[in-house]
Amino acid sequence: MNKERTVRLFGWLLFVLAIGLFLLQIGYFILQSQIQVEYIDNRLFYIINIAFSVFLLSALTILIPFSKAGRVIATGIIIIFIAANSYLLGSSNYKVKNISSISPDWKHVLSIKENQGRAVYNRTYYGIFSRPKDAFPNAITGDLKIKWLTNDASAVTYKGTDNKIHQFIATYGDRGNGGYYHVGAEIHGNWQGENVQVISNTEGISVTENGITDQFEWGNIVQFGTLAVVLTKDDQAVWTIALAENFKRNSNASLPVEGDIVLYKAEMAENQPITLKIEK
Repeated sequence: MNKERTVRLFGWLLFVLAIGLFLLQIGYFILQSQIQVEYIDNRLFYIINIAFSVFLLSALTILIPFSKAGRVIATGIIIIFIAANSYLLGSSNYKVKNISSISPDWKHVLSIKENQGRAVYNRTYYGIFSRPKDAFPNAITGDLKIKWLTNDASAVTYKGTDNKIHQFIATYGDRGNGGYYHVGAEIHGNWQGENVQVISNTEGISVTENGITDQFEWGNIVQFGTLAVVLTKDDQAVWTIALAENFKRNSNASLPVEGDIVLYKAEMAENQPITLKIEK
C-alpha cells in the first residue's frame, strides 16, 4: 500500500512539473509579444516542450489506468511530438546561432544571438529570459572568442567582414556607487604588469609591451558599461582594459584608487588577461 501511494505521489509530482512547464511556455508567449522577452537560448523552447511531453506521458501512465491500446496511442503521439521538437531543436541553431557563456562564479550568463553575420547581445533577466540590448557595430565572420576577464565582464573578440579584429565587452556591474563614470579617467596613473605598462593621462592611454609603445588618444577609446574600455587603432581593436573586482574608485579625485586593472589583447589566438597594479 505504501509503495502504491509513493508511486501515485510521484505521478502527481510529474503532472505538476508538466503543468508548470506548460504555464512557463504560456508566460513566455505573453512576455515575448508584450515586452520582447526571449529565452537566453532559443533552443530552450524546444527543450522545455520535450521535457513537458515526457513528464506528462509519465504522469498519465502512472495516474490513469490506460488500456494497452490507449497506452500505445498516447505513447505514439508523444513520440511524434518529441521527434518534431527534436528536429526543430537541431535546425533552429542554423537560422539563428545561439552563443551562451556562464561567468566563472555562475552569476551571469552572456547571451549572443547571431543571424547571418549580425550579432545581438541579449541582457539576461530572471535566469533563463533575456531581452535584446546591443547590436554588434560590425558584421561578423567566423566564430566568436569569449573570455571572462572578471566575474562580471566578458570580452567577445571577433573578425568583421572588413577583415579587422573587433571586441565587444559585456558588463554586469560597477566598481562605485552605481552611477556612471569614465573608466579611462578612473585609471589615471601608471600601471605595471609582467612585461607590460599602461599609462593613463590627459593625452589618452598608452600601452607598452616588451618595450614597444602604442598611444591611444581619447577619441579612439570606446567604453563599455562602467567596467571596461577598448583601445582601437585604424578602426580595429587592439587592447581591452577592465577594472578588476578589487578595484575601488574614490569620490575624492585627489586620493589614489585601490585595486588592479586587467589588460587583454584583442586577437583571435588564445591568450590570457594580464593583471596590472598601480604605481604609488
